[in-house]
Amino acid sequence: MAIEQMTMPQLGESVTEGTISKWLIAPGDKVNKYDPIAEVMTDKVNAEVPSSFTGTITELVGEEGQTLQVGEIICKIETEGAKPAEQKQDQTEAPTAGQAAPESRTEAASQANKKRLSPAVLRLAGEHGIDLEQVTGTGAGGRITRKDIQRIIDSGGVSEQTEEPKAAAPAPVQKQETKEDVSHPVSAAGDKEIPVTAVRKAIASNMKRSKTEIPHAWTMMEVDVTNMVAYRNSIKDSFKKTEGFNLTFFAFFVKAVAQALKEFPQMNSMWAGDKIIQKKDINISIAVATEDSLFVPVIKNADEKTIKGIAREITDLAKKVRDGKLSADDMQGGTFTVNNTGSFGSVQSMGIINYPQAAILQVESIVKRPVVMDHGMIAVRDMVNLCLSLDHRVLDGLVCGRFLARVKEILESIDEKTSVY
Repeated sequence: MAIEQMTMPQLGESVTEGTISKWLIAPGDKVNKYDPIAEVMTDKVNAEVPSSFTGTITELVGEEGQTLQVGEIICKIETEGAKPAEQKQDQTEAPTAGQAAPESRTEAASQANKKRLSPAVLRLAGEHGIDLEQVTGTGAGGRITRKDIQRIIDSGGVSEQTEEPKAAAPAPVQKQETKEDVSHPVSAAGDKEIPVTAVRKAIASNMKRSKTEIPHAWTMMEVDVTNMVAYRNSIKDSFKKTEGFNLTFFAFFVKAVAQALKEFPQMNSMWAGDKIIQKKDINISIAVATEDSLFVPVIKNADEKTIKGIAREITDLAKKVRDGKLSADDMQGGTFTVNNTGSFGSVQSMGIINYPQAAILQVESIVKRPVVMDHGMIAVRDMVNLCLSLDHRVLDGLVCGRFLARVKEILESIDEKTSVY
């Protein structure tokens, strides 16, 4: 037998950590290679992690809710084919330093466990001023877990975790509490405290990074989509009957954006420090929201797809989000984001750019408004605002204005002669 270590996989480009949302196995379970063993959530995807080995689960190193860096051990699996005596020998070797051996072994184990502290433990302890030297771990091999830190926070200090008198001194804890009060709101009686989920933490981290690193600028253009609305409404029922899925307005907008990106490749770029990378493929990220989360799956090579093809992908990706079945591949490779903010009635918004992309387009709600037409006539038209947030390191107002004008031109030219196939 041999003990193999399963590590946190990289579930997407630029992904550096993952949160174990659910274990699908337990110690003692037998697994085959490629059997799913855990559900892992990253800032990009919620995916099942398959086993890399066939054997028996011996230890779950990571806990549910724990965030681990890519490459950190998540569990151990006993596989067939190696000698069991080799591992046991390390555990039963006689000490060579007399009475000092047990102490040295304890110190070594302590140091090893310190190195195995997860980022979640370090972050939580740092936020609450907890000295990890004074914490007794309850995890495997004395490892300090997130639950150990949370237990200390809930009890009000480190003193309840150790019997050493010095740990009971209240002054350091009180000092940190004061600092915490200044930097974070404190709940009052009757307030409801809602734990932050892994997805919400990922969203917060990404949004903060985008707003911190990217100098955002914003512009808006209104578009007359009266003819497009009439055309889509005239064919939506027959389309649904024939194809089995909805023909949404959003598909028309995504197609128009993809076409314009082909003509304005500067918009399909990313800042890379000493250079700007202009992406060859036009992969449109679309924002899909659930009750408490936001995911951004990708329509690959959108410029090569018909309106029907884009509508199908929108339907399929939205269903995957609702069912929690998005794969890592579904979330990778986006080069420009289109957000359907109009679906919940918004008429104007300033989107936060989907890092490391250079722009995000908010498609607002289509509303009927009186418009002054040629020759001074006033007519009620279907109007929509297109709101563009841009990375001013990569893009300037001139190219963005021309890009939006081209999207507007494409949308306003859609009528009953336009093919969705």
